[in-house]
Amino acid sequence: MPKTSRATGFTTPTVSRAGATRAPADTREAPIQEPPMEKITPTLLSWASILEQGTRDQAVMTASMPFIHPHVALMPDAHLGLGATVGSVIPTRGAIIPAAVGVDIGCGMIAVRTQYAVSDLPHDRRPVREAIERAVPLSAGAANRTVSREHTEQRLAELRELAERTGFDPASYATRWELQLGTLGSGNHFIEVSADELDRVWLFLHSGSRGVGNKIAQHHIAVARRLCADVELPHRDLAYLTEGTPELDAYIGQMRWAQHYALLNREEMMDRVARQLSEWVGGPVERLEEINCHHNYTEQETHAGELVWLSRKGAINAERGRPGLIPGSMGTASYVVSGLGDELALRSAPHGAGREYSRTRARRTFTREQLRSAMAGIEYRDTDAFLDEIPAAYKDIDRVMADAADLVEVRHVLRQLVNVKGD
Repeated sequence: MPKTSRATGFTTPTVSRAGATRAPADTREAPIQEPPMEKITPTLLSWASILEQGTRDQAVMTASMPFIHPHVALMPDAHLGLGATVGSVIPTRGAIIPAAVGVDIGCGMIAVRTQYAVSDLPHDRRPVREAIERAVPLSAGAANRTVSREHTEQRLAELRELAERTGFDPASYATRWELQLGTLGSGNHFIEVSADELDRVWLFLHSGSRGVGNKIAQHHIAVARRLCADVELPHRDLAYLTEGTPELDAYIGQMRWAQHYALLNREEMMDRVARQLSEWVGGPVERLEEINCHHNYTEQETHAGELVWLSRKGAINAERGRPGLIPGSMGTASYVVSGLGDELALRSAPHGAGREYSRTRARRTFTREQLRSAMAGIEYRDTDAFLDEIPAAYKDIDRVMADAADLVEVRHVLRQLVNVKGD
């Protein structure tokens, strides 16, 4: 039976359910090095042992904004982004920088631990990969042909009601927003069948608010630029909206709607993936544990004694005990974690490996044979389209996790069995 969504209305960014005794924490080898924490400026702290100069300079610009409080926290996976660095946690008083939330509002991950072991799976994994590719529309701009599933319609009804209460029409941004619920997108978005250190099978995917979230973000970034036209800024994409204005109120309402869309989009895809696994294995899928968390969003939190808008752009909430997901790159390990609540890091942690090579540079540098070697033993669609997602284009996820040793506790390490991506 498809599961229905949680209550209508705005969701908290992370949801976890467990139906079985929690597994013991994973025992990993000692970190590569002592976790770094560098005070770059009085308002910029960094946990990144690998930090390209351009990324550092961009973070310094963001941290120079006058309403930062207490400081920007740069995560281990930090890399260049639009306006603000991807992998940064940005606390602001009385204002929000829309570009510091990101253009894929609510992007994040969902993972489900099933009752199956690797030994329960059929040997040939290609059929389940192809079945998932049929069930979930992939790639940029992809959409469902029709709304044909009961659980899809339930979630769409929830989103329509929420938009009506928020006072806007999502179709004014993207006419196909309803047909994109349950679609993956491209780039670093993925669907995986994985196994943990005990050979238990997990389903894991990464996606966001699709075209409608992007359009909402771009609109409000443009509004902020217009309102800050006479303000001297370090960069035009650091334009901001201020509290007490209709522009910020509109952004908050529509951003929260897009966050909820992203969360339900992941739920919808997970329902479809679980159904394909069920048909492949020949039995029902029990969801023994489920985690759904954003890494592009903002919410109000108290830090250094003040209520601030905390924008996590490529970062997850890592308050003490909070479950989270940190994926590696294509072909590498991913991590199920629990937050340690580090206050200097603004109770946050990295959201993944973080790029070292731009997509263009990766395509010029790496070959299809290198991608095949990196994906050895993993069922995936063998195509040049994924060259820019080769693991070598990203930071070493083991280094990222070593840098994050004070931020999260690793509960499970997942290895990929099946990988699905959009072109």
